[in-house]
Amino acid sequence: MARAKKTEAPKVDIGAEIFASLRDLEKIKGIPVDYMVDRLKQALTNAYRKDQENDRDIPAENVVVDLSEKGLFMHLNKTVVEEVENSSVEIHIDAAQKYNPNVQLGDTIQLPVDFQKFGRIAAQTAKQVVIQGIREAERGIVYESYSSKSAELLTGTVLKVDPSGDVFVRVGQGAEQSDAVLRVSEQIPGETYTPGDHIRVYVLEVHRANRGPLVNVSRTHPNVVRRLFELETPEIAEGQVEIRNIAREAGSRSKIAVRAAMEGIDPVGTCVGPRGGRVGAVVEELHGEKIDIVVWSEDPCEYVRAALSPADVVDVMLIPGQKACRVIVPDDQLSLAIGKEGQNARLAARLTGYKIDIKSESQAE
Repeated sequence: MARAKKTEAPKVDIGAEIFASLRDLEKIKGIPVDYMVDRLKQALTNAYRKDQENDRDIPAENVVVDLSEKGLFMHLNKTVVEEVENSSVEIHIDAAQKYNPNVQLGDTIQLPVDFQKFGRIAAQTAKQVVIQGIREAERGIVYESYSSKSAELLTGTVLKVDPSGDVFVRVGQGAEQSDAVLRVSEQIPGETYTPGDHIRVYVLEVHRANRGPLVNVSRTHPNVVRRLFELETPEIAEGQVEIRNIAREAGSRSKIAVRAAMEGIDPVGTCVGPRGGRVGAVVEELHGEKIDIVVWSEDPCEYVRAALSPADVVDVMLIPGQKACRVIVPDDQLSLAIGKEGQNARLAARLTGYKIDIKSESQAE
C-alpha cells in the first residue's frame, strides 16, 4: 500500500488575511477598516511593551507597526550611541553594526520585532484592545445613527418603569437598538406604561455614554403632534400643506395652524381627512387629546379670530405699539372663547404670539 504523501499547508499572506477579515467586519458591523487598522497597531504596540518584562518603559512612539495588505511588520526604533544610558531607546554602536555595518553614531536604527513570540499575557492584552476597539466603534456608529434621528418620531417598546417614574424604552432594530429614557416631565399626564407596550416617542437629544448612546425622548413635545400629522397626511409630508404653528397642553388639548402651499387645497380638510380619519388617528395615538385645526393667516386679526375656534368672534382690534389685541365675542360665546380654566384663550395666545383680551359684546358696550 502506497504511503500518502505529506502536503504542506498553504502559506497565507497575513496582511491580506487581516484585511480580508477587516473588510468582512466592516460589512457586518459597519466599522471602518482604517479604524480597526489603527486599533490593531495600538494592540500590537501594547502587547510588545507588555512582553518586555525587564524593559516596559519603551515609549509607544518607538514601537512601529507597519500593517498593510503586503504584510505585517514590527520594529523598534533606537538611537545609536557610544555609551548607553537608557536601553529602552538607545543601542551601543557595536550592537547596532551587527544589524547594519554602515550605521553611524546618532543614527536611528530599526530593530526587527518577532511578534509571533509574544507571551500569553501580551497576546491577551492585544485581544482586549481589539475587543474594546470594536465595542467603542459600535457605540460610535449607534451614536451617529441616533444623532441623525434627533427631532424624529420613533416607535419603541417599554422595557421597565423606574420607581422614580421614568420609563425606559427600547428603540431601533437589530444592531441599531438603543435604550431611551422617557422622563416623568416628558410623559403625558394620565398615561400609564407597562413593560411590553409599544409607544411612539419624539427624540429630544442624544448623549454619548459608556454603554452606548443615551437617548432622551418625549411624549409631550409639540413636535409629537407635528410628526404624527406628517405620518397621517401625505400632503404635509409632500409639502403641499404646511404646519406653521403648534400650541399644546399635552394630554388635554392642542391647536395647530396650517396653510396650503398650493392653490385649490383645503388645509384644514386635508388634515381632518375623510370622515375625520386622519385627525382621529392622531387623537387615538395621543389617547384622546383634543386637537383644533385652524387656518394660518398673515393678517393678525384673521389669525387670532381663527385661533379662538370653536368660538365665534365679532371683532378683533390690534392695540397700537403692542403685540396684543382686544377681541369681542357674543355674550353666549364668552365662556367658550375663554375655555375651561382659560385654556382656549391661553392656547390661542401661544399659537398666534399675541396677548388676547376677550370681552363679551355687553362688556364692550
